Amino acid sequence: MKPPSSRERIDVNLAELDQIIEGGMRAPLSESDGDKLKAALHALAEQAAPRWRSTEKTRAVLEPEHGAGTAPANPAPERRKPAPKGHGRNGAAQFAGAHTVAIAHPTLRHGDLCPECGVGKVYHQKHPKRLVRIVGRPPLEATRYEMERLRCNGCNQVFTADTPAAAGPEKYDETVAAMIATLRYGSGVPFKRLERLEADLGIPLPAATQWRLAERAAEWLRPAYDEFIRQAAQGEVAHNDDTGMRILRLTREPTPKGKAERTGVFTSGIVSRVGVWLIALFFSGWKHAGENLAEVLKRRAPGLGPLIQMCDALSRNVPKLSEGVRLLLGNCLAHGRRQFVDVAANFPAECRYVLETLGCVWHNDELARKGQLSPEQRLHFHQEHSEPLMKTLKVWMETQLAEHKTEPNSGLGKAIQYMLRHWEPLTLFLRQAGAPLDNNLVERALKKAILHRKNSLFYKTMKGAEVGDLFMSLIHTCELNGANPFDYLTELQRHAEELKRQPSEWMPWNYRETLARLAGSAAA
Repeated sequence: MKPPSSRERIDVNLAELDQIIEGGMRAPLSESDGDKLKAALHALAEQAAPRWRSTEKTRAVLEPEHGAGTAPANPAPERRKPAPKGHGRNGAAQFAGAHTVAIAHPTLRHGDLCPECGVGKVYHQKHPKRLVRIVGRPPLEATRYEMERLRCNGCNQVFTADTPAAAGPEKYDETVAAMIATLRYGSGVPFKRLERLEADLGIPLPAATQWRLAERAAEWLRPAYDEFIRQAAQGEVAHNDDTGMRILRLTREPTPKGKAERTGVFTSGIVSRVGVWLIALFFSGWKHAGENLAEVLKRRAPGLGPLIQMCDALSRNVPKLSEGVRLLLGNCLAHGRRQFVDVAANFPAECRYVLETLGCVWHNDELARKGQLSPEQRLHFHQEHSEPLMKTLKVWMETQLAEHKTEPNSGLGKAIQYMLRHWEPLTLFLRQAGAPLDNNLVERALKKAILHRKNSLFYKTMKGAEVGDLFMSLIHTCELNGANPFDYLTELQRHAEELKRQPSEWMPWNYRETLARLAGSAAA
């Protein structure tokens, strides 16, 4: 959406508008009265129209025409993504969680004579005809077993049918806690809403019972969460950031003398890249993201190479590391870009140059990703194609301030100073293999906590926050690595003892192999 066009201000009050309308009912409006009425209507329409969003693509931030200005020419045309092929529907292969039923041909078999021509033979096709049938089910289902009872009229002995094995030893199956946790901490549905939904579907399950089930399951799953933390500490790249949170009953540590009392409550998100896998961690409390990352890195094995940390430029995101842990700090280039997006309406020509230059850098990164380049190859690719763009951009920004083309205290001047002040960490990707451009990975992860804050408003106790952090970490790590969160939580509960003994064998990327190995051992 384009920003609203500027109009000449005409002061009009309500009494004057009433007089204009009443006069127009008796005689034609004069030109000045018509202008006043038109200005009021346009102002009302602009207030009612949706606000212009300033965090969109470059083409949505600026006018399509190139405005006049002193900025250099556009370094390259903006590249738009091609429209996806197809009709937008999901094919049968996309339903990875669907139960597959193989249906053989009723009369023909592989190698039979063709019934049509009687000469050729029929053979299996590589791809069968597929049909997807989707049915609706409630989140939780219950089975009521009614065992027949017989009583002797002579001795009053009562005989009751045996409980079937399918009933299981417990009232609540492991899938119950897995579904509740997936809906509550994965999709942000509060316990009270789940209670109403289940009651409407004939399965009454109070919110307090749901909490007890989630709390009990969290204790069983804690070894997996601890293993997540241990493995995340060994990663090559760590993203971290904070978002606000509320915990009603939070006991804080005493504030050291000479320091201001900390009143904020946060949920810190950490996403660590370990080889080809991504591990998401959440920590809620009074600590900042940098402090939580420092706690995680205490478990980092000695002798590992330096860790690449990606965050925004806030000092509270940088950890105070223990001795022996080396850190390469990178700042989020998207945060630097956002400084120019916010002032693009006032400095369109200058901001267009900056945004399109940075757009070329992100385009180069996308080409490296699609080309499946190794970290070293990606570094050389950026040094060849992105470094000249960034050097030119830096010279241009320095010239804007040195030659007084831009007022330092203006919005554009402050955006330029932010980029120049943090230039070294913003351009770490030009010097270090594997360094990311932005912190978007953890920004997306924090949407889990933001969704909880939006729907549930707060955690009641620190225990509730710890349970939420555990489930969010497990669920989002599954999502990042293409695993099924519901199936993962269910299997971890069913194999809690094995998980406790060997937690490293029960990660989202290898637990299916572990299950297959256990099934093979049982069969043998």
